[in-house]
Amino acid sequence: MENVFQFADDLGPLKIIHVHEPSANLRAILVVDNIARGPSIGGVRMAPDVSTEECFRLARAMTLKNAAADLPHGGGKAVLYGDPKMPRADKERLIRTLAQALRNEDTYIFAPDMGTDEECMAWVRDEIGRVVGLPRELGGIPLDEIGATGWGLSHVVDVALKYCDFELNGARLVIQGFGAVGKHAARFLTAKGAVLVAVADSEGAIQDPAGLNLATLLALKQRGQSVTASAEGEKLDRDAVIDVPCDIWIPAARPDVVNADTVERLDTRLVVQGANIPFTVQAEKYLADKGVLCIPDFIANAGGVICAAMEYRGASESAALASIEEKLRRNTEELLATVRRRGILPREAAMDMAIERVRKSMAFRRFASFSSAPGFI
Repeated sequence: MENVFQFADDLGPLKIIHVHEPSANLRAILVVDNIARGPSIGGVRMAPDVSTEECFRLARAMTLKNAAADLPHGGGKAVLYGDPKMPRADKERLIRTLAQALRNEDTYIFAPDMGTDEECMAWVRDEIGRVVGLPRELGGIPLDEIGATGWGLSHVVDVALKYCDFELNGARLVIQGFGAVGKHAARFLTAKGAVLVAVADSEGAIQDPAGLNLATLLALKQRGQSVTASAEGEKLDRDAVIDVPCDIWIPAARPDVVNADTVERLDTRLVVQGANIPFTVQAEKYLADKGVLCIPDFIANAGGVICAAMEYRGASESAALASIEEKLRRNTEELLATVRRRGILPREAAMDMAIERVRKSMAFRRFASFSSAPGFI
């Protein structure tokens, strides 16, 4: 087992809980990072190769994301070992068992993430009730269906382009990870004139410098097929999508897909991070030295959690979308103005902004350092 204390600092984590239920073949981890601003919201991520370290890093990203979005919530994350494409009955059993195992952890609110969706959250609601990201039929705002995160990304791109030397109309767009986030980002940005030249999913990639047919790709995904099933464009290996020249590159898949070994292959002018922790810090520094603007994850992709927080308080879909637009445009403008004024990396400016908000909230709490508070596991 990993040494959990290697992750501790004065912000958290508050709890790291390992869940093991052999009879259900369940292995999972919950990290509640910081709850100074309120109970944590964070998705349940399902994949065969998740880890404690990944879970903590994602939980910390949620702490920063929720603070940057000025939400009354802290950061948490759950990871569940398993193939998200397993038979539905097996997946339902795992999700329900996990919900029951964590039924008393009221510092954590379940939400969907990679490998889970609104139906999974409906199972959680049926078991314990403490959840967001529900189907519309259960009073939720289906953030994947409406594309809440992609909607936010489109506004971040719009503001970021004020600090670039090109316009959105005609800009070449590449999406790495054509799932719930990536496909909606493509939909909103192409509607404003961007040209989708390459996309990738878990099975491969496809490119066409003249532009791909988005409707065709969306129809393939609706049928559960890979983008590589398209009769159009050139087929590529999944990871080759990093080599496609473009103006805007949006990662919307797994962590650390761009690192010190791969970043030199990127040929783009703007990166807007749709996934959580998709770039290493070294990769972001490399891009900055090359003059490539890179908007960090917990600023750019907060649309989903803003939508979830609004749902938790009974807001309407239209109110949630308006809040996403307002908060992400304001935060991106504040971030980039700070970058220009202080001459620092976007991630540095974003970290300063978010951590200041967390520390101010912590000052009102009984325990200023959660990693030393009673109950830290």
